[in-house]
Amino acid sequence: MNKILILDFGSQVTQLIGRRLRELNVFCEIYPYNKVPALDASVKGVILSGSPCSVRDANAPQVDLSLFKGKYPVLGICYGAQYIAHRCGGKVEGSLAREYGRAMLDVVRADSPLLQGVSARSQVWMSHGDTISALPAGAEVIASTSDVANAAYQIAGEQTYAVQFHPEVFHTTEGTQILSNFALGICGCAGDWTPASFIETTVADLRAQIGDDQVILGLSGGVDSTVAGVLLNKAIGHQLTCIFVNNGLLRKNEFEDVLESYRDMGLNVIGADASKEFLSELAGVTEPEQKRKIIGRLFVETFDKYAKQIKNARWLAQGTIYPDVIESAGIPGIASKIKSHHNVGGLPEQMNLKIVEPLRMLFKDEVRRVGRALGIKEELVGRHPFPGPSLAIRIIGDVTEEKLRVLREADDIYIRGLRNYDCTGMGFPCASDPRVMATNLYDAIWQAGVILLPIKSVGVMGDERTYENPVALRAVVSTDAMTADWFHFPYDFLADVSNEIINKVRGVNRVVYDISSKPPATIEWE
Repeated sequence: MNKILILDFGSQVTQLIGRRLRELNVFCEIYPYNKVPALDASVKGVILSGSPCSVRDANAPQVDLSLFKGKYPVLGICYGAQYIAHRCGGKVEGSLAREYGRAMLDVVRADSPLLQGVSARSQVWMSHGDTISALPAGAEVIASTSDVANAAYQIAGEQTYAVQFHPEVFHTTEGTQILSNFALGICGCAGDWTPASFIETTVADLRAQIGDDQVILGLSGGVDSTVAGVLLNKAIGHQLTCIFVNNGLLRKNEFEDVLESYRDMGLNVIGADASKEFLSELAGVTEPEQKRKIIGRLFVETFDKYAKQIKNARWLAQGTIYPDVIESAGIPGIASKIKSHHNVGGLPEQMNLKIVEPLRMLFKDEVRRVGRALGIKEELVGRHPFPGPSLAIRIIGDVTEEKLRVLREADDIYIRGLRNYDCTGMGFPCASDPRVMATNLYDAIWQAGVILLPIKSVGVMGDERTYENPVALRAVVSTDAMTADWFHFPYDFLADVSNEIINKVRGVNRVVYDISSKPPATIEWE
């Protein structure tokens, strides 16, 4: 399979480079700058990402350019552009003319392969303190801004290109054209990596990898595990057994509804009801991390109990996706951590099973595209993300049956309201597929839920004063949950949902709406 390698120097938007290439149907992989894989004929080009570091720092991240420069097409972005210049004899220095945010790019060499089809003047997004004050020998300017003369350059005699702006971000209006010129034009990628081709090759690979063994998959009702299950079922059929654990913390009727939806899909699903055990061990626990650990441990124990009933099981399937497995560059001062799956941590060691992760190379939006290509119902493909610890982290404080009742009822009213509100013509793109417009508020939102607050407030109902709990509504728009912004609801929707929750949910007398973005807040409250 042809691919582009992206070397990550620690930029917060490195994943966006990969997403933009995938949108062009070009396969790519992201690696830390200090873990460059072996380069072979499948590699068609290399991209060097941005970084919060300066190439002038003593501990600046470095890579051996001789591994690929002059041998493969190379595109340096921001830090990558400065690093190439710095290592090849150019000069990079701090500048008073720093550029952050929007800038206007003027094309100097319209005949440059990197800038084919790019307007003579277009908006780009800058984010750098250093600037390239002198280009290396053999390099020539291909684009400038009013403050940065060497905004883009190429090196004569080789396919090495560099830009000091970020073509991968939304605010660079013709960034996709630039990345297309590099990947499809300069690198010669075919642009044939589609959901259909992914399904075909993955099914064949799964059959070869698994053979005649039995596979166990933990279903959650979410899109990742659902698509993983259907893909595995297509590959190995009856060799797959799925386990759906009821931890007692699910939404209203969710255990029954999810099981029913899976029955229509031909999956072999075992429903494991352990709700009493979970609620018993969570009694009196208020610390969020302790709640998570209890839920994680009990999930492992419950899953293991039911999995032991499956003879000849050799594989544990997980719905791990690409953002979960990409390693950060490990640059000092930047978090270096691989995200673990919230449900199955500890299972492989305890059960002595091999791991199979059919979606590990996909971003979330690609998982949805594959799901649609597999014929999975839109209500599952477009389902909002839901936290692994479920409603336990939407109850601030200890978890009780009464608090779960209140939260489930309020959440049910909220989610039904989102689904039933017709927003046709309001201009909201669909969160799971931005190429189409949403027809209801649920589809316009990335993630939504209700949080039960651990305080009480005074209210008046009829002729009586009340002293009951407030609940907070949360709704965000995002593409990958790395950043998120609060959703701008029509006021009539907020008014109607607030009234319905207060009137119908005993124990609630106040509704508030959380208008915090991520960062600085997170999507969930705990």
